Amino acid sequence: MTSPGASPGASPDAAPGTQVRVVLPAHLRNLAGVHGEVLVHVGDPVLTQRAVLDAIESRFPMLGGTIRDRRTGKRRAFIRFYACEQDLSNEPPDAPLPDAVAAAIVAGTEPFLVVGAMAGG
Repeated sequence: MTSPGASPGASPDAAPGTQVRVVLPAHLRNLAGVHGEVLVHVGDPVLTQRAVLDAIESRFPMLGGTIRDRRTGKRRAFIRFYACEQDLSNEPPDAPLPDAVAAAIVAGTEPFLVVGAMAGG
């Protein structure tokens, strides 16, 4: 189900599973051709960073290699991940998201944030 004001990237007809709200930085939204939040379908039963990122790259293939290295799968240096005001960037990609974070994401009350970090402070 698409939330009000959802972007063209939102999927109202996704298969059963977890719909995850994702906020992308402006340059990645432009590359993907979407506006605002997007919805992605995560089919994995355990919610992990890798599952969310796989869903993003599956839905928006043009983002492949922009968030994480294609060869190693490691997060790009100036990309960070947040949810529920927690920095998840340095967590192992296959570790289940913390219970409170996963519950809020599954409930749709919190998005998974992909943030373009800035250097130089």
